[in-house]
Amino acid sequence: MSQQDVTIPTPDGDARAFVFTPDAGAGPWPAVLFYMDGLAIRPTMFEMAKRLASNGYYVLLPDMFWRLGGYEPMVPAEVFSDPEKRQALFGRFIGSTNAEMGMRDTSAFLDWLAKQPQARADKIGVTGYCMGGTFALRAAGTFPDRVAAAGAFHAGHVVTDQPDSPHLLAPNIKAKVLVAGADQDPYFTEDQFVTLRQAMSDAGVDAEVTIYRGALHGYAPDDLPVYDKEHSERHWREMLALFGETLKAPVAA
Repeated sequence: MSQQDVTIPTPDGDARAFVFTPDAGAGPWPAVLFYMDGLAIRPTMFEMAKRLASNGYYVLLPDMFWRLGGYEPMVPAEVFSDPEKRQALFGRFIGSTNAEMGMRDTSAFLDWLAKQPQARADKIGVTGYCMGGTFALRAAGTFPDRVAAAGAFHAGHVVTDQPDSPHLLAPNIKAKVLVAGADQDPYFTEDQFVTLRQAMSDAGVDAEVTIYRGALHGYAPDDLPVYDKEHSERHWREMLALFGETLKAPVAA
């Protein structure tokens, strides 16, 4: 699997990002924008992006915390067991971006993808985990003519009482959407699940909003203490089916 470190200009500065492409063939491949979770860029994010790319995709994994400059990869078990590291995660790291900055960055990422000869980026897929799942839904609602498919896995705060709540973007979405939450998830409660599903239905979005019963928030990345192989593999099957249907459909002659 090919991996390349890239720098992408944004209105706020140069963002670091990583590109993964399949070993076989020369492209162009359908493009997927892969949003990291709140534990940032680390080996597990690379492995997940590589796995996605190995299925025939041009994968862009941006560092959504690029404004902080360089940082050492986090070890989730240490972060969750050390109060100081946990405070730094929610303060310094997650606090370095927000909805507005994330979508400003996303606009730059889309423009960059459109210039890459190995990427088919007129209609792309987006996927993300935790914080990244929320960015994926926002991207689908903010750039409806560019995003053809969106997957959000154990996403948090997709339904809030704020005027910029992601679920309020449902009327804008043209993408096919998959949202897979988890049981006993304080960041995606049963009430929020019902509200999001209803918002997608009312807007006529082709969406599956579901809960993986028995899974916990953070079930997908294998370096998290709550990793659940059964549900992680389920998310892979369903995400690849989503992208296969929407991004690999035959192009009309």
